[in-house]
Amino acid sequence: MSDVKSTNDPLLQTLKIRHVEFRNRIMSTSHACGLQNNEGYPADAYQAYHEEKAKGGLALTMFGGSSNISPDSPNVFGQLYVGDDGVVPYFETFSEKVHSAGARLMCQITHLGRRGESYAHPVLPTIAPSMIRETLHRSFPKVMDSHDIKRVISDYADAAWRCKVGGLDGIELLAGAHLIGQFISPSTNHRTDEYGGSLENRCRFGIEVLHAIRSRVGDDFLIGLRFHIDEANADGLNATQSLEVAQYFERAGVLDFFNANYGRMDTLVSLAEHNMPGMAAALAPWLEKAGIFKQAVNLPVFHAARITDLSTARYAIESGLLDMVAMTRAHIADPHLVNKLKAGQAHRIRPCVGATHCMGSNTRPSCIHNPVTGRETVLSQQVIELKLKQSRKHIVIVGGGPAGLEAARIASTRGHRVTLLEAASSLGGQVQLAKSASWRTDIAGIIDWRAAELELHDVDVQINCYADLHKVLELKPDVVVIATGGIPDTQWIEGEEFTTTAWDIIAGQVPVADTAIIYDGTGRHVAATAAETLHKNGCQAELVCIDDHFGMELVYSEQTIWRKRCYEMDMTMIFNHRLHAVEQHKNRLRVSFINELTNQLTTKITDQLVVEHGTMPADELYCELQPLASNYGVTHLNEFVNGLAQPKPEQPDKDFVLYRIGDAVSSRNIHTAILDANRLLSNI
Repeated sequence: MSDVKSTNDPLLQTLKIRHVEFRNRIMSTSHACGLQNNEGYPADAYQAYHEEKAKGGLALTMFGGSSNISPDSPNVFGQLYVGDDGVVPYFETFSEKVHSAGARLMCQITHLGRRGESYAHPVLPTIAPSMIRETLHRSFPKVMDSHDIKRVISDYADAAWRCKVGGLDGIELLAGAHLIGQFISPSTNHRTDEYGGSLENRCRFGIEVLHAIRSRVGDDFLIGLRFHIDEANADGLNATQSLEVAQYFERAGVLDFFNANYGRMDTLVSLAEHNMPGMAAALAPWLEKAGIFKQAVNLPVFHAARITDLSTARYAIESGLLDMVAMTRAHIADPHLVNKLKAGQAHRIRPCVGATHCMGSNTRPSCIHNPVTGRETVLSQQVIELKLKQSRKHIVIVGGGPAGLEAARIASTRGHRVTLLEAASSLGGQVQLAKSASWRTDIAGIIDWRAAELELHDVDVQINCYADLHKVLELKPDVVVIATGGIPDTQWIEGEEFTTTAWDIIAGQVPVADTAIIYDGTGRHVAATAAETLHKNGCQAELVCIDDHFGMELVYSEQTIWRKRCYEMDMTMIFNHRLHAVEQHKNRLRVSFINELTNQLTTKITDQLVVEHGTMPADELYCELQPLASNYGVTHLNEFVNGLAQPKPEQPDKDFVLYRIGDAVSSRNIHTAILDANRLLSNI
């Protein structure tokens, strides 16, 4: 990717809509980031997350994905509540911060309609134009009567007014599978009154909402619509019909922009493959469709869907496909993306690899390899360099996986002299295995970016270097960081000698048998990757999981993609079974399992048993170094989790301090390994 410093870069050109000028053509779309306070308002952590992107140079940061306007539109996936005046003071401070950083701020407001949940607080029936259940959110909605329609229209107008008096630049309404879209789509609107039937009637509710909002907020406030340009649903709107709807809305004279999205939102597979595609999808899969839509309407068009790199974004603007390009997840990975572009450092942008870690219910909005995102009140997105040369240390890091590479990146950026020792012939650790899955090759970007950063900072990287006690002490370190990862955990199995690790299958270290059982004791990617490897090699395999469903530790999009692939491979999946033992049976293996619910013992005969049960820390070197370290290898947790420096060592006469991070501590994931490194090294 070439750096572009010129102000002639299409991405850096201004855009004016009504009275609002945007400083460039790059934005972040609204999403439920999960940082709201207990009242459902955007307090300090929420604001800091968006303020960082504003400081990073983008033109517009939208927030409040699916912000609810009414009591019967409940918080079901971490949304804000804009249905009362309590939100206004938060908006006032929020808009002041973002505007001070030079960016514009908008909120997405909505009513979920049937997409709500009947049992979520405050436990009210959901409402919809017709009583058609959405299986994803499981409610049987009440059919809206005239009172409901008037009430919700009024709620929309009131919520928009709160956004305006709070100092925001505009709002975005959400059609799609939400209430406005439920009225528009023939798949969810079976009414026979003035709000159903013809296109004009199905659009009536949305048009009345828009007129009510414009009447309330006046002309000096932007109103946009996040709009489905194709529902990709046989019973819904196709591209031609969606365009007809958009033109009808446009003629109402109230809208200021469209934000184009593709596909339905009422199933997990459509969310994973259409609305918010991850690394299993091609880059920018719907950009050309959004461009076709733009040519047929007169209003500015925004769009987001896995546009992760500047080259694609630039093409979208330069070719006239979009007026504003949304790089939402790219900003989660690197909120200073635009500033790096302007500074001619596009090659240093931390890439979004499409892992969708940021979409998990417990992981939002943190990036798989930027753990600072969502933790801006505790950690810093920009590594702080040491001011005094005498503060610089020699830091020796053992292990070149994600944890070790992040530790080396931060330490070298701060100004320390860093030596990194890696036993393997290449950097990456377990990521080298992860990228072998057919749809996860982009995960390698986590390693590639860090390797480039280490080269930039002249880190002494030694591969094919087995670090023993003598080697480490020979380097005379001030700090030693053990990031040696782990080894497959199989020692607990009765008959371990008859097992094959998932790692060995994925890496091609052992022959593949005719039949196999893959035991998944973690609910991560590893077992499924091994299953895919076996299938590619002609093995008839079945997957046995200890959990009650597949991929317990994965976010919903990853679960969905893997489940779909398992069905495509015609792979048998068995749940709620714990591996008990394995033994030889003639020239095959007899494997016994215990049902987690009934405690019943069952046996299966197979040629090969492939086991995934996480890792055991590879901590031999750490244990040898412990008695020699001034802190005895102790990490003080209160300081660690709060982004503070570790206390002074208890034995200052010793030569070095010792820490361990990542899987060298316990079996976890890439994100936590990198978080460990960030928390520790940012304060050394």
